Amino acid sequence: MPCPAAVSDTVDPDPLLYVRVIQSICPGNHLSRTAGLALAVPAAYGDLMQQNHHSGLIFALGGFAMLSCGDAVVKSMAGLWSPPALAALRYAIGAAALGLLLLWREGRGGFAMPQPWAQLWRGAAVSLATVSFFAALRYLPMPVATALTFTSPMLTALLAAPLLGEPVRRETWIASIVAFAGVLIVLRPNLAEAGWAVLFPLVTALGMALLMIGNRFVAGKASPLAMQFYVAVMAAPILLTFAALFHLAGPEAGGPGWPSLRVVLSCATVALFASTAHWLIYLGTTRSGAASVAPMTYVQLLFAVLFGWLWFEGHPDLLTLLGAMVIVASGLYLWRAGKARVGAIAD
Repeated sequence: MPCPAAVSDTVDPDPLLYVRVIQSICPGNHLSRTAGLALAVPAAYGDLMQQNHHSGLIFALGGFAMLSCGDAVVKSMAGLWSPPALAALRYAIGAAALGLLLLWREGRGGFAMPQPWAQLWRGAAVSLATVSFFAALRYLPMPVATALTFTSPMLTALLAAPLLGEPVRRETWIASIVAFAGVLIVLRPNLAEAGWAVLFPLVTALGMALLMIGNRFVAGKASPLAMQFYVAVMAAPILLTFAALFHLAGPEAGGPGWPSLRVVLSCATVALFASTAHWLIYLGTTRSGAASVAPMTYVQLLFAVLFGWLWFEGHPDLLTLLGAMVIVASGLYLWRAGKARVGAIAD
């Protein structure tokens, strides 16, 4: 499932650290005698930071690529089982694997869940997003489904006003209007062919926006691994309940009662891809910073086009590509405006 934003609470190392070390060695006016050392150490620090920045971008790129690989695996299961059942199995496997990893890394203390109601919010939000996106991949080409989910940053900014009390800035309105125009362009050639199924990616974007807002309530309360486990363990029972109710609606709605071995292995692969991708993106943000990594999320659209063309023998038309570029441009505009605002506050 596309990841529309990369966030990190990690603070970059202080570049003045080495100056403070030098000052502690040679205080006062004696600092001038260490001019060579003062120049050499920051230069070495700069080289190290540049290497970390580049490696961080590579990690993030690999993470976003793995998310698209997982989406392609989901697309390959279209029609084999119902979307709610696929989502439930994927998160049940993910919760079990993450739980074992959390026990190994952090012991029983890692299971002390902070703010359970906020975690339930996150689980419900990711359940909504996952079921909708799995349904979108069942009925829509990968590039179309992926492009429409990238309206999530704009929805997050709009929902932050009533849910978090944050003001809706002018840049948010501009980006939202432009993104809506892009959505209309994407929908125009696909609505007649796929019908109301084109709304599934927009529901996915809404779910991801609600997840981002839920993340704000629990930011910094636990390790990234624990946060992944909490959202998975909350989503799994919600999705299992939904899958059962969906199956009761009838065989045509729910699909086969039990999954095949192929479906089980595919869902396990999707869970592995997703968890590894989130870990790589986290490593990327710790090395390069969230501001540098966030725009790279849009490479998922390129991978979606590539996989759709090579794996599923389909490619988007020009109107779909145009609409996708408009949506991406609105997201980049919103990101740049936020980055400029943060920079102004820091100054």
